[in-house]
Amino acid sequence: MLAWTRAGDEAAFTALYRQHQGAVYRFALHMTGSGPAAEDVTQETFLALLRTASRYDSSRGTLAAFLYGIARNFVLRRIAGSRDLPLEDSAGEDDLHAGLSRRETIDQVRRAVLSLPPVYREVVALCDLEEASYEDAAVALGVPVGTIRSRLNRARAMLAKKLSGVRGECHV
Repeated sequence: MLAWTRAGDEAAFTALYRQHQGAVYRFALHMTGSGPAAEDVTQETFLALLRTASRYDSSRGTLAAFLYGIARNFVLRRIAGSRDLPLEDSAGEDDLHAGLSRRETIDQVRRAVLSLPPVYREVVALCDLEEASYEDAAVALGVPVGTIRSRLNRARAMLAKKLSGVRGECHV
């Protein structure tokens, strides 16, 4: 499909976009906490793919990993340019009930993930939330698989510490 996209086949690009857009958007949302920012990053990622498709090398990793790498670059630029990204409610939650509800727990987990430093947030977003393989995450982030494993271990420990006061079950 990418070869056809490189050749200017609009239908191939549309199919490729539909196949990968959701994962890129979710990754950007996990990283920024902002629906509009995630939409912008997703759009920028696929526009960049059109310009840089020739740089993709399937022997180095999957197309998904390549797209995550592009999205990561846009997210990091956005984070560096705006230290005060809003923690917006992208799901349009209903009014909160008294006590600690499931929605509150999910919100606390989301905020805990967003509070991680970007190098830890990105491995949690890729490996735990998007279920990317360690190998794909390594390609996307440009680091060895061992680094992915150690960052993920550290990130999970940081999340556990941040969430230790949260009652009920938390699933990251």
